[in-house]
Amino acid sequence: MKRLSTLPFLFISGAAMLWACGKKGLPDLAVGVIAELSGDIPAVGASCKNAAEMAVAELNEAGGVRVAGKDHLLRLEIEDSKGAAAEAVEAAKRLVKDDKVLAIVGPNASLGAVPASQVAEGAKVPMISPWSTNPKTTAGKKWIFRACFTDAFEGHVLAKFATGYVQATKAAVLYDPGSEAPKSQAELFKKDFEEAGGKVVAFETYKTGDKDFAAQLGRIKAASPDLIFLPSYYNEVPLQLQQAHKLGIDVRFLGSDNWSSPELVKSSGPDAEGATYCNHYSPDARVDAVARFVAHYKNKFGQTPDDVAALTYDSFMLLAKALSGAAKLDREAIRDALSKIRDFDGVTGRMTFKEGSGDPVKSAVMMKVEGGKPSFITNIDP
Repeated sequence: MKRLSTLPFLFISGAAMLWACGKKGLPDLAVGVIAELSGDIPAVGASCKNAAEMAVAELNEAGGVRVAGKDHLLRLEIEDSKGAAAEAVEAAKRLVKDDKVLAIVGPNASLGAVPASQVAEGAKVPMISPWSTNPKTTAGKKWIFRACFTDAFEGHVLAKFATGYVQATKAAVLYDPGSEAPKSQAELFKKDFEEAGGKVVAFETYKTGDKDFAAQLGRIKAASPDLIFLPSYYNEVPLQLQQAHKLGIDVRFLGSDNWSSPELVKSSGPDAEGATYCNHYSPDARVDAVARFVAHYKNKFGQTPDDVAALTYDSFMLLAKALSGAAKLDREAIRDALSKIRDFDGVTGRMTFKEGSGDPVKSAVMMKVEGGKPSFITNIDP
């Protein structure tokens, strides 16, 4: 696989470039990125790569990071996981062995993040997954962190929203058991929804790559749910919504953070109208840090940043905070510094890391598709 090595100072101003090269030398601190640049969910990888480059350019333009009294510029080593578990593992192996990176950001999708985390843990390399919500990514590991909430929290959020805001009493679920995040989200939603007093009247599955959901949707329709939960990825949802509406299913559709890519609304058209989903942040939030991030990203890439971009940016700022607090420049010192971060204000909100956990305690947001675009509904706190 071809490695994409980027020199972030090339993206900054000419004056800053001369300063970086003349007074600091070339970027000397390597950080790995594993992103889904190709495969089934390339929009996720593109957002991750964009935000990683933007974050590192900002840090380098500001003088880099000071570790144990010495300033360092960052360099990215970017690998393509192709949205696959095996490729994510090989990418992680290359980064920890060939590139000797001090830390890894990514993968995003749990399908790749779970096995890649095992490689990083075994090699004792700090890893921060921006978007992997599956509990298995960090469970039982000392070297693995995440910038997002977990599926356990998301299941609680979605069930609370479904029973409270929507006032649904009967729900149906359609999910892919072969995909890590959708599987855990489906199972946890079912558990929390039923504990909240609701009943899951249909729990249907499909295989990765399936295009025909008529049989499953037919059984769902016959069960007469008030709400249908689709924890599918953005590339699958449009077809599922279209087929459901063709069958005459007219109930509320609820999605997970897997819906967060703008590509979903664009591809779904009117079929997504009125649907709601859980997300990690709202780009329209009236918070200065969010406004600055969104404006900079739009100026640089010509589009509104999705939650993967925001979480990737937060991951790099978490890493920068850990670097500045590390006793020396090595992997163990960075891991120790990461583990001691208790409160961190990021673009995606305040994160609190409890001792011994790589999972942040943070809020979630609920979004609704209105007028062909996502709009903020409410925050749901831990």
